[in-house]
Amino acid sequence: MKITRLELFTVPPRWLFLKVSTDTDVCGWGEPIVEGAAGPVETTVREMGEYLVGRDPDQIEDIWQALYRGRFYRGGPIFMSAIAGIDQALWDIKGKRYGLPVYQMLGGPVRDKIRVYSWIGGDRPADVANSARQRVAAGFRALKMNASEEMHYIESFDKVEAIVERIASVREAVGSGVGIAVDFHGRIHKSMAKVVARELEPFHLLFIEEPVLPENNEALREIANHTAVPIATGERMFSRWDFKTLLQQGYVDIIQPDLSHAGGISEVRKIAAMAEAYDVALAPHCPLGPIALAACLQVDAVAPNAFIQEQSLEIHYNQGNDLLDYLPDTSVFNYTSGYVGLPTEPGLGVAINEDYVREAARRGHQWHSPVWRNDDGTVAEW
Repeated sequence: MKITRLELFTVPPRWLFLKVSTDTDVCGWGEPIVEGAAGPVETTVREMGEYLVGRDPDQIEDIWQALYRGRFYRGGPIFMSAIAGIDQALWDIKGKRYGLPVYQMLGGPVRDKIRVYSWIGGDRPADVANSARQRVAAGFRALKMNASEEMHYIESFDKVEAIVERIASVREAVGSGVGIAVDFHGRIHKSMAKVVARELEPFHLLFIEEPVLPENNEALREIANHTAVPIATGERMFSRWDFKTLLQQGYVDIIQPDLSHAGGISEVRKIAAMAEAYDVALAPHCPLGPIALAACLQVDAVAPNAFIQEQSLEIHYNQGNDLLDYLPDTSVFNYTSGYVGLPTEPGLGVAINEDYVREAARRGHQWHSPVWRNDDGTVAEW
């Protein structure tokens, strides 16, 4: 079997799909996307495709090493997301070729299902209590919400009170049996993150996410000293080398590598094993499409430290198209009592409606992150 062709599809709401064809009837799908930078990732995948055509798709690790080490300049979101999508597609091909789900080729599953959480609110959280009730009524037992809007390095306490009020309303709405995770999104700088983390202590959160930007991970030590709430981070970290120092520092409780950003299944499997050695949990980041989620579930299946999975159904980013639109069989992501079962079909376990993908690609998208500003005019973190 040889790789013959790579095709890329920019599809709404903000995704990029990759189809890798072979000289047989077996093909594989991947999702190489950086939200807001689909064009640069597409260009990188096409450049890597010059090496891939003619290769045996079974040689996944060798191809990964060649794509990574064959470049003098490595790492970063664009480069590693391109590798990630290719890696997903190659595992999809391999599984289909041998009639096995990917997780069976990674040693077999350690679980039958994994807990999932649902987003509530949006970029600018407001009436989140009603949204929380609706998602719990739909069967979810864990929720995630953004903590704040724009925040300067130092803020008045009323902004902290607004965060506390929103989270208190959600806790009151859903009770203590539902997990609540709060995403700081890197919007809150170290000085205020300490204050906010301390004030949120009474709500017994599932975790706080990205309390500071990943380039400021050394600040996690100080934040950890102000709260007993588990600290999660990692969606903007792209390889085992990025995670190495974070794990060695010992102040993170949950890592969140993204299967479409951090080198794909091959790399995140290794990152998960590193985290296990440091007694750190895994919760893959995935506010993306169905191919990315299917890839996440393959790693969740074999990683004993995986405890919950992000998914994007009805997330605020999904305008025009949603998670299930590209699937002829949506039952693969059948959420029951807050869990999703493992895909059982070969490869990634999801069939893609290629005709619908091609039609959606004609519409495409031009999604970009917004630019926020503080009230003094300075650029704020989104």
